[in-house]
Amino acid sequence: MERSFISQGQLQRFVNYMFNNTFKNKRVLITGHTGFKGSWLAVWLNSLGAKVYGISDKIPTEPSHFHSAGLSNIVTDLRGNISKLDDIKALIEKVNPDVIFHLAAQAIVRKSHNDPIETWSSNLNGTLNILDTLRETNGEVVAIMITSDKCYDNKEWVWGYRETDALGGIDPYSASKAAAELVIKSYVASYFPSGDKVKVASVRAGNVIGGADWAQDRIVPDCIRAWARGESVNLRNPSATRPWQHVLEPLSGYLSLASKLLGSKELHGHALNFGPSESEVRSVYDLVSEMSKSWSSVKFSHKDSINDTVHESTLLKLNCDKAYHYLNWKATLNFKETVDMTTTWYKNFYSKKLSKEAVLKFSEKQIEDYVSCARDRGAKWVI
Repeated sequence: MERSFISQGQLQRFVNYMFNNTFKNKRVLITGHTGFKGSWLAVWLNSLGAKVYGISDKIPTEPSHFHSAGLSNIVTDLRGNISKLDDIKALIEKVNPDVIFHLAAQAIVRKSHNDPIETWSSNLNGTLNILDTLRETNGEVVAIMITSDKCYDNKEWVWGYRETDALGGIDPYSASKAAAELVIKSYVASYFPSGDKVKVASVRAGNVIGGADWAQDRIVPDCIRAWARGESVNLRNPSATRPWQHVLEPLSGYLSLASKLLGSKELHGHALNFGPSESEVRSVYDLVSEMSKSWSSVKFSHKDSINDTVHESTLLKLNCDKAYHYLNWKATLNFKETVDMTTTWYKNFYSKKLSKEAVLKFSEKQIEDYVSCARDRGAKWVI
């Protein structure tokens, strides 16, 4: 991406004023901190001066961002099962957080068909356990509950879903995320109506890509794994379109929303979408084609599957006007920049045997580059 040059000292000065400097010395708890999005959020919050804690029951992939970047050195790493109320109550009481980002989930659509019980338990009960723990808290806390763009009743229409559109879901993953949204709305109305102590908001984003994702049945890590071994990739649904966005895009939205709630009740109880502009929506084939430009001798087939019995939506877009209206938030990167940042991270990782410190520094550098680009393009959350 193109950006103006600034010195490290200048960069640090405006980094210190991101999100109104509200996270400095705050106790911030991330559920799912060992996963893809959670690990990137942990790196960013650490750079903002937060005291970062994480709850997870395991490291979900090998390799993982958490291990490869040595994030146990910057995060207080706690083990607990989000589906077990006693675990969560004990750990939240121990941390006594100012802010919670609840990301822990079973996040793979295809896996939800094979193991619906785990999916429902993690995605619904996990959300319920966080909220019920907060119901009994004596402190003040902001909770950002991350669900998914797939929580909407997807009618495959051509315009973006708004936060007031109907919830739904055919597959277990989508339905569990819609149910989580109903639980959030119920608890806000029943137990946190005033927002005096506990302030809650839900956020909906999807099709997040970026370096350090090694999950199964996701198009980017599936391609990277295959290409690193010199193998071909079979695209299941190449014509399916998605609002692809770099992982740092929705995270900047989540951080903006949490910062707002730390100082105001205005968005308490609200749901917000975070995604790219409509012009950046692309097909699976477009994504893989753009990725392939950065790798030599890659192979992929692109015939739509006719025998796949697992339902996956072919068209899904979000309307993010609400985030722009209340937070002045909009996505920073265009499609090519999103893909370039993603492939650059993987190329750096696979091109040499990096130390954990070097992997962490490269992730921090990508955050710095993203912040600099956002600043140059007038993002309100930077300064």
